[in-house]
Amino acid sequence: MLGDILLINDLHKKAAKSIYEFLLKEISLKKKGYRFIIAISGESGAGKSEISHSLAVLLKKGERRVKILHTDNYYKISPDLRNKWRKEHGIKNVGTSEYDWKLLNRNIREFKEGREALMPCVDIVSKQIDKLITNFSDIDILVVDGLYAIKIKNIDLRVYIDLTYHETKKNRGVRGKEIIDEFRFEVLEMEHKNMLALKPKADLIVNKSYEVEKVQVAV
Repeated sequence: MLGDILLINDLHKKAAKSIYEFLLKEISLKKKGYRFIIAISGESGAGKSEISHSLAVLLKKGERRVKILHTDNYYKISPDLRNKWRKEHGIKNVGTSEYDWKLLNRNIREFKEGREALMPCVDIVSKQIDKLITNFSDIDILVVDGLYAIKIKNIDLRVYIDLTYHETKKNRGVRGKEIIDEFRFEVLEMEHKNMLALKPKADLIVNKSYEVEKVQVAV
């Protein structure tokens, strides 16, 4: 997202370092030239973008070619009209159906195929949805971050940040991306319920102390 503000701290870097170590192990199991996708999900203010950026920096230092894809760019309704749309259609419509999954999956497929892609990019200041042309031919790893990112098919590693919107109130206020009112809390509560339904899909959990735990698969 164009104009987004990141507030990266040592906890985000700690989580990113742990994820990085897990990621390298997973990549080592793939064939040479495999295009790897990691998805990072969490509620508003949980640190998705901060951890994604910190992880990308580590990957770059490790001479891995990486790009971040923010799913917030794929809302069907632009930021300046979203609240109005939600109020008109009802709070129950807040969720995965608000996203343009067809376009998102197309861009991910273009990454897997190493092709050029035309992607949406939200300008936070103007609230416009711009178009970004990117070339995936030189990219080895795609980091996808967003509320419902781990829902996407064909993800190689899914990360879930286990912090609720109640616990991230301070972070949301500092970034100043949203107007905090009663309706916003209704939206956050609906997103919270949607996120809980996705949690079982996670391979890694970032806990409240930003420590990373591998999900144990039941035998």
